[in-house]
Amino acid sequence: MEHLPDDNSRYKDVDYWDERYKTEQCYDWLGSFSRFQHLLEKHVKKEDSILILGCGNSSMSGDMYSAGYRSITNIDYSSVCISAMSARHSDCSGMTWHQMDVRQLSFPDASFDVILEKATLDAIMVEEKTPWEVSPETAGFIHKALTEISRCLKHGGLFVSVTFAQPFFRKRLYARTEYNWSIKQYSYGEGFEYFVYVLTKGEELSPEDIALEKKLLEDSKSPPPRITTIQKEDQEDFLSNIDL
Repeated sequence: MEHLPDDNSRYKDVDYWDERYKTEQCYDWLGSFSRFQHLLEKHVKKEDSILILGCGNSSMSGDMYSAGYRSITNIDYSSVCISAMSARHSDCSGMTWHQMDVRQLSFPDASFDVILEKATLDAIMVEEKTPWEVSPETAGFIHKALTEISRCLKHGGLFVSVTFAQPFFRKRLYARTEYNWSIKQYSYGEGFEYFVYVLTKGEELSPEDIALEKKLLEDSKSPPPRITTIQKEDQEDFLSNIDL
């Protein structure tokens, strides 16, 4: 692929994305909005205030706007991306664009009804080779991001995470009492399956997820077994290189 980096770790490098966004017009990780729109519409109201994390040059924000979602705030840590996308959607009243780090959101507490990410957390984990042993650096990054997401959600608000990561592995990151949310999961796609996690702030974890959190705390004192599960490679860049 034209924009495939020499090393997978470059997906975490803002300079890589700045250069990529100078020439690439649009790319939709995990497919277009239409592929999971039916799931989103079951949970997200048209009048909800929505924050999209790591918006990139995806068509998702524009497609959601066209579908009737008019209060959309987009962030990305690439200034090149934000400049280009802001100009591209300058006629979309109610849609805003900001350069920002997901680990340090500059919004007040309880600002949004919905916070949505699609493959943004996947990109953060590009160097991880096994879901059993996420590095302390990446685990810390993800924890900071999830803490900020929870902080910025209103009570009863939703964090919607669209990812290729299977529930057995992704729920290991999301099932923490301190985030103050419940977890539900859905999937879409034919052949290559993607997952949509809907986390509701102010609801308790299920007994199953509470047990998972407890087990993870206990298991952290000893090395876990090494088990590899991966779906067949699809067309998208880094997704086939991560074992999460």
